[in-house]
Amino acid sequence: MTIHGLLLAAGAGTRMGQPKALVRDDHGSWLVRGVRALREGGCDEVTVVLGAAADEAAPLLDGQDVSVVVAADWADGMSASLRAGLAGLECSSAAAAVVTLVDLPDVTGAVVARIVAGGVESAALRRASYDGRPGHPVLLGRDHWAGIVAEASGDRGARDYLAARDVDLVECGDLATGRDVDTRPGSR
Repeated sequence: MTIHGLLLAAGAGTRMGQPKALVRDDHGSWLVRGVRALREGGCDEVTVVLGAAADEAAPLLDGQDVSVVVAADWADGMSASLRAGLAGLECSSAAAAVVTLVDLPDVTGAVVARIVAGGVESAALRRASYDGRPGHPVLLGRDHWAGIVAEASGDRGARDYLAARDVDLVECGDLATGRDVDTRPGSR
């Protein structure tokens, strides 16, 4: 049973003032950091979904041994990125995908590993929680991919699909905050 990491990095980052796939801070590229977290957490393969500034972001992934999917309809919100990413995994042998977002710079491989540690079954639904608040990464068993793609809309991704199902929450507040960052590093 293999597990595939899926890093969503397609948005324009309007509040950030630039696409988040291009953001760097004192610890380097958020894009590369997200890939590293998925790899270190146990993902056998990683796919990155790009959209806004895809031509500028793709070279940042050189040497990272990842697949890149470009969500042509990225401006429609996170659901477009998620649909494009899951569609890109259909031909894979993965039993599950671990989905995370590029704008979670403090989510590390330890968080991903904790999510994966519950097992990789095609029926699994598991997500990180931070002090009881559900967040990312989210482990989506393959049995759920078609339903998620069918229901995902706007900027809600799989939120509605997950809300209607029994999802195992895995507390990770001792490892990270899980907060998405919407302003440039160093700005107020």
